Amino acid sequence: MTEDVRFEVQGAIGCITLDRQRALNSLTLDMIRAMQVQLDAWAEDPKVGAILIEGAGEKSFCAGGDVVAVRRSRLEEGETGKPTQLMLDFFGEEYRLNRSISDYPKPYIALLDGVTMGGGVGISVHGNFRIATERTLFAMPETGIGLFPDVGGGWFLPRCPGELGTYLALTGAMVKAADCLYIEAATHFMPSETLQALRGELVTLDLDGDAAGRISVLLSEHAIPAEDAPLAEHRAVIDSAFAHDRVEDILAALKADGGSFAEETAAMLEHRSPTSLKVTLEMVRRGARCASLAEDLAMEFTMVQSFMIADDFFEGVRALLVDKDRTPKWTPSTLEAVTPEMVAAYFESDGKIGL
Repeated sequence: MTEDVRFEVQGAIGCITLDRQRALNSLTLDMIRAMQVQLDAWAEDPKVGAILIEGAGEKSFCAGGDVVAVRRSRLEEGETGKPTQLMLDFFGEEYRLNRSISDYPKPYIALLDGVTMGGGVGISVHGNFRIATERTLFAMPETGIGLFPDVGGGWFLPRCPGELGTYLALTGAMVKAADCLYIEAATHFMPSETLQALRGELVTLDLDGDAAGRISVLLSEHAIPAEDAPLAEHRAVIDSAFAHDRVEDILAALKADGGSFAEETAAMLEHRSPTSLKVTLEMVRRGARCASLAEDLAMEFTMVQSFMIADDFFEGVRALLVDKDRTPKWTPSTLEAVTPEMVAAYFESDGKIGL
């Protein structure tokens, strides 16, 4: 279906390799569709006992979704009053893939060896086993492009310890392996150089019976302790400042703290889309009350349809990924100008398509 993702059965393992290396293995709609079809087929195949997904090359597992193509669809179609068909298809099918991974009837193993952001988080964090390495760079950077941390971010971020998920959601901060374990985005840590041996043992593993249990034992045999998590050092500041339910209050708390970490964090927030910040904080709070990932993804699909007809997403993608001038002009440009009524509109389902 597409040359950008490869499928192969080795032993009892269904192997998925994302191979769009020039774009850091970011997901296109064709890749999402091909993965969904193959996962559905392998779910019914008795010869396949587990799934292993990884990225080709040494730089990236998956750097996200192809948001440049999503933006281009608006420019090509010209109509601004509703999402384009590509927008609806891309996000709708991506979210359904995330849900399929969460509900998958067989163990799902992701090798987060390299950049793992946005859509790459969505095709890994909802699976059973997530292997971080010394090359892992993990982030949900969407507030920096005028979007929000989707692909189930409203489900897993509020369930990180304390307010770490709120911090990651709003700032888009990039973290490494030790922090991935600390926030429970990763289940194991292994040096990159050991992954080939792990693959060799996985494909020879007898997966009849308790496949998840046998995989868990094998992964534990290969895993080693990670270094101390840097986020743990800043946990008190994060939990205190990000417990507030207004972005303005979070910023005020960070500035009042006076420490270097708090100052750096405040500066990060001040460069993000004000609309994205406020809508994201509301999503995190609502997501904490969702009963399931499916409920959260339905909420996110409602939200993304509003983002696709607003200005900030197109401006953010332009500034960071197209022109790369890194000077987005947000609309509105201040937190104060983003009213509670404007935020609430992102969660209203009237006139929008359901997931």
